[in-house]
Amino acid sequence: MAGTDNKVQFNLKNVHYAVMTAGGAAPAWETPAAVPGAVSLSLSQQGELTKFYADGIVYWQSSSNNGYEGDLEMAMFPDQMLQDIWGYTITETGKVIKENAFVQPKAFALLFQIDGDATNRLYCLYNCNATRPGINGATNNETKTPQTQSCTVSAAPLDNGDVMAKTTKDSTPEVISGWFDSVYTGDAA
Repeated sequence: MAGTDNKVQFNLKNVHYAVMTAGGAAPAWETPAAVPGAVSLSLSQQGELTKFYADGIVYWQSSSNNGYEGDLEMAMFPDQMLQDIWGYTITETGKVIKENAFVQPKAFALLFQIDGDATNRLYCLYNCNATRPGINGATNNETKTPQTQSCTVSAAPLDNGDVMAKTTKDSTPEVISGWFDSVYTGDAA
């Protein structure tokens, strides 16, 4: 039975990442890991319209899809994500986390949920890279105001062109219940 269409969406939650273990024609990812403390996600489409003029008109036009780019704001990125994505290390004896400028970040899938007035939507961006999160702090005054962390996320197409997957009002209960168990790749061939 078909569900009801959303009129609005709100409330980002259930952010997960899954490190990409293989690219190319057969991409693969590790099991998604939860990132608690989702604050906001703002992604803009990346691509251009190309217009070719002839006979005094737009004779032909095309648009490119280069994925999405924008900011992910979290209460705080967990140390495990810093290690898995950005290659931070923990020292043996002091147990201090260290960042190294020569370590390249790993590609990952970003999974998340945005609630709707009728149904919740689950998303997966397949091929993400991200800048390391910033460091924020501020002094307390009358109240304690939490400081957040942000990173810039770029989601590029996979080799097969896939950029994103999103559930619909008609998605099966099996797909919805298993969304954060593994990266959704579509129907089996």
